[in-house]
Amino acid sequence: MQCFIYRCNLKPDMYIYLAEEDNFENVPKEIYNTLGIVEFSMELDVIPETKLAREDIDTVIGNLKEHGFHIQLAGDESVETIMARLAEARGSENSNKK
Repeated sequence: MQCFIYRCNLKPDMYIYLAEEDNFENVPKEIYNTLGIVEFSMELDVIPETKLAREDIDTVIGNLKEHGFHIQLAGDESVETIMARLAEARGSENSNKK
């Protein structure tokens, strides 16, 4: 599986991996707005045997297949944590609109 990796200028050590080159369509608006300017870093063939310095390859592949993207952060926070927080925030916004 090919993926396309972009560096985010607003947060050091933050990268976004995309399943399709330049296709940010699947990235939630709330996340996309935190990326700032993205710069293409590299194209990578990700397979279960691929070794990544900071990420678990199975998680990366799973996120690319399920979400169309994967975010690499400097800390221990994962894309699942971010997505859960966004879902919670959306739920709060929806209940406040009633």
